[in-house]
Amino acid sequence: MAVYRRTYTAYTGSLTPAWSRFLVFFRYSRRSLFRSKFQTGLFVACFFFPTVCLLSIYLAHNLSFLEKLGAASQLIAIDNKFFFYFMNVQGVLAFLVTAFAGPGLISPDLANGALPLYFCRPFSRAEYVLGKSSVLAILLSQITWIPGLILFAVQGSLAGAGWTWSHLWIAGSLILSSLIWIAILSLLAMALSAWVKWRIVAGALLLAFLFFGAGFAQAINAVMRTNAGHFFNVAYLMGTVWKSLFQVDNGTEFSVAQAWIALLIYCAVCLGLLMRKVRAYEVVR
Repeated sequence: MAVYRRTYTAYTGSLTPAWSRFLVFFRYSRRSLFRSKFQTGLFVACFFFPTVCLLSIYLAHNLSFLEKLGAASQLIAIDNKFFFYFMNVQGVLAFLVTAFAGPGLISPDLANGALPLYFCRPFSRAEYVLGKSSVLAILLSQITWIPGLILFAVQGSLAGAGWTWSHLWIAGSLILSSLIWIAILSLLAMALSAWVKWRIVAGALLLAFLFFGAGFAQAINAVMRTNAGHFFNVAYLMGTVWKSLFQVDNGTEFSVAQAWIALLIYCAVCLGLLMRKVRAYEVVR
């Protein structure tokens, strides 16, 4: 439309409510997430182990079927260890999904200088980070605590109300352990992608951070003759917290309080690095 004609008018349509504007980032980022067939296949593969767990719960409550197979029914015990191992497997899969999907949420915006276009509209930096991180949060929830609660509900319906009420704390442990892992993975992936600005390198750094972090921590412990090296091993810290939540024998060299403090420090550092990079203009000195 030619401006000199002055026939243009202001937009009079309905506006998105301020509290839900971050969902605009979620809607468009989620749409582009499953364009890759590999990511779609990886996401579908994440539901294989929950299906096996669901079949195990069914077999555990059908003793006659197990006896026909010649297997002892005690081999399948649906208890806190069962859900702890479920959380470990799904946690590893959640990490792999984050390594391939997380870096692509922010790095293209920073690499192409798109942030000024976003922030010239009524979006704040907090809404931008919240909208982008909500994509990973919902995606990882679908493969961690949501199938975990479904398994718990199935087990509760078959075992009865007595088992459900006495083991209700396991449902809380599933939710809390999943939310902690989701927060760490989301902030770590977005912080790395914001500073590297290259999707492939950011994903490789995320994978290296977990796999080489364990070796680096063991090297520090061996050289310094201390246990402080576990601070650099996020998987070890997360395992310590999960063991305490599921009341599994700890057997770790780091206390639960130290693991919680270390994970909170990781979240704070990643959030600080992310907010430092997510701005409309970059000051070059």
